[in-house]
Amino acid sequence: MDIAHLIQTYGYAAIALGSFLEGEAVLLAGSLAAYHGHLALPLVMGIAALASFVGDLPYFFAGRRYGPWILRRFPPLRCRRKRLEQVMHRHHVMLVLSLRFLYGMRIAGLLALGMSRMPAWRFLFLDFIGAIVWSASVCAAGYGAGGLFSGLLDKEATPGQLTLFAAALVSSILLWIAVRKAVSSRE
Repeated sequence: MDIAHLIQTYGYAAIALGSFLEGEAVLLAGSLAAYHGHLALPLVMGIAALASFVGDLPYFFAGRRYGPWILRRFPPLRCRRKRLEQVMHRHHVMLVLSLRFLYGMRIAGLLALGMSRMPAWRFLFLDFIGAIVWSASVCAAGYGAGGLFSGLLDKEATPGQLTLFAAALVSSILLWIAVRKAVSSRE
């Protein structure tokens, strides 16, 4: 059994599971596989969006159901609840749409949204739109990277591709350093 056969056989299931659990890496790999013709990109996007959306539901509804217990169990959260609800009330649309892009905040954010007064139907609608945008964005990055890396590996890279690759690499490193500093300064 070769790698291509494994990807074609189990690729969609891996994308569904990875997206359900919060897997940008799996989705990037799936879009790279789509670039190379092993998977269908529209199907990769659709499966990832649907699995990501379904993966958010348990956390939102756990926050809705067990919110009072969570607040009793973790007293520091009680004092922050009022401020959090004010922020959610003013910015709930952008918060729900961007939550899956905020690394490390997805589960806590979903629990907090479940504890808020946001109607479930509004959350479901916005979260589904967010899942589609997330899936399309990550798939576009993975598919585009497939084209870029193919050009680099085939020794047919243009100076523009090399510049783009270098800029993306430097930007990624700088972003990683900035996020690490921000996280360590909060601790």
